Amino acid sequence: MIRQEIATRKNVFLLTDSNWHARTIQFIVGVLMLALYAWITAGVLNLLLNLPEILKNGWAQIAEHIIVDIVLILAMLELIRILQSYLSLGRVKVTFILDVALVVLIGELIGLWYKEYTFIDVGLHVAAITMLILLRIVSIRFSPNAVD
Repeated sequence: MIRQEIATRKNVFLLTDSNWHARTIQFIVGVLMLALYAWITAGVLNLLLNLPEILKNGWAQIAEHIIVDIVLILAMLELIRILQSYLSLGRVKVTFILDVALVVLIGELIGLWYKEYTFIDVGLHVAAITMLILLRIVSIRFSPNAVD
């Protein structure tokens, strides 16, 4: 009984106390989520403020920026989903990471439309997206818990 009390008191001051570690990680992840929310808000405001420029300059010049901004906002939402998963489950699901990678790569593929590109660039993007889709299917199919 005395040894158990001594061990408990030692754990209070050690960095290996799992309760302290979990609270610290939750705080850091919470701050990251707040920063991502602020970034998303700034992105949406920037997107809305750029809409009047379409009427002045024409849609072709601004469309690329709007599409890229929307894709970045979607990627930020996926990152928040990853952080929420980590807080609730204590781990990160592979499917969430693959979702973020897919959103970013699809955004890059859309961005190629407005740039000079070669068929090799498009082929590499399509191949990478195809591989990520196949990995996502495999990760869902062979997941330890079938509910995603």
